[in-house]
Amino acid sequence: MTESDHQPAGRPDASAPDPTADGTRSLEFEVEVPGTPEQVWEAIATGPGISSWFVPHTVAEQEGGATVARFGPGDGMEMPGRVAAWEPPNRVVFEDAGDEAGMAYEWLVEARDGGTCVVRLVNSGFGTGDHWDEMYDGMGSGWPMFLRNLTLHLTHFPGQAATAALPGTTFTGDRAELWAMLADKLGFAPDPKPGDDVTLQATDQLAVAGTVAGVSEQWFAVVTEKPERGTALFALETIGDRNQASVWLYLYGESGAAAAARDEVAWQAWLEGLQPA
Repeated sequence: MTESDHQPAGRPDASAPDPTADGTRSLEFEVEVPGTPEQVWEAIATGPGISSWFVPHTVAEQEGGATVARFGPGDGMEMPGRVAAWEPPNRVVFEDAGDEAGMAYEWLVEARDGGTCVVRLVNSGFGTGDHWDEMYDGMGSGWPMFLRNLTLHLTHFPGQAATAALPGTTFTGDRAELWAMLADKLGFAPDPKPGDDVTLQATDQLAVAGTVAGVSEQWFAVVTEKPERGTALFALETIGDRNQASVWLYLYGESGAAAAARDEVAWQAWLEGLQPA
């Protein structure tokens, strides 16, 4: 697969780490999105906004306010944090909570002519060592996928809120073989391109259908019509010696919320039931 023309720019190169004086590293990304600064701020700084393109969040909308990000079911998948800076509509900083220094996420919004804004993300606080190298690589490849979804959210569903479903599982083995297996079982071309109509058909009742709206080496994004209007991210991300297969769904409206709750469980069971050769 080739990368589409409208992916976020960034510097996620962990092969040559450049720690700062305190031993930490950072990732930086920049993407131009449609909307006013106020519309973009709602998408990146509020709980309903972030939940519509990343993972479910709650945010106390003030400096010092508490945040919680949920990366999956169960208490162990909830990550507490805090709002370190709150400067609407141009700058917000989220930090991991805890006694020890954690990662920080600084979001900067700058208006441009023509009704767009440039959004810049600085994800800092990565330490040194194998664990941090793996985290750096994983987030370096993951953020462009979610920033693409932010762009799709602001392009197709401005001012609306989506309900997210986060099914995923981990495989070991050759990534190319795993990707070919998933393409075969779900019935999509192994090299999707922006503009392609695509259907991921796991079972007669479990499917995602829509138009490909972004492609990278480890994922593709879809603007969906089925099971409801929204977006989906289909990914096979390689992190260390593991391959994480995910079908991220973001569905709008009351019917979308019902479909997300229903299909999250079904997709999770389907993924976990796969038996790679």
